[in-house]
Amino acid sequence: MYAIGGNPTAARYTGINIKSITIKVYIISAVLASLAGIILASRMFSGQPTAGQGYESDAIAAAVLGGTSFTGGIGTIGGTLVGALVIGVLSNGLNLLHIPSYVQMVIKGIVIIMAVGFDIIKHGKGLQISQLLFGRQKS
Repeated sequence: MYAIGGNPTAARYTGINIKSITIKVYIISAVLASLAGIILASRMFSGQPTAGQGYESDAIAAAVLGGTSFTGGIGTIGGTLVGALVIGVLSNGLNLLHIPSYVQMVIKGIVIIMAVGFDIIKHGKGLQISQLLFGRQKS
């Protein structure tokens, strides 16, 4: 998965079956997502269509805080678990402080933006701030 995420073309040239690995990753993801849905429905004693709203931003924030790079090929399971713990503590703390849910989403969004910014600075991908804000410009 690291090789495919980092450079699929190079992974294909090294003999990795990209299609097979990709299908297996999607199957594992679907099984885990269905398990999470079953657990959430059992906790709520019903199937609410908006029950998991906002969890995707928590998952992204946990992965990015754990060191996973948006450019691919970088990240560990342990780092993601640490990121999930940080997001869980942040969410619990904001709930205990009676912060409204829409403000919590803004705070988590700021955390994601800061983590992505640190990732860009840390890995030095050569992106300029103007490229991030306005896209690639012709020179």
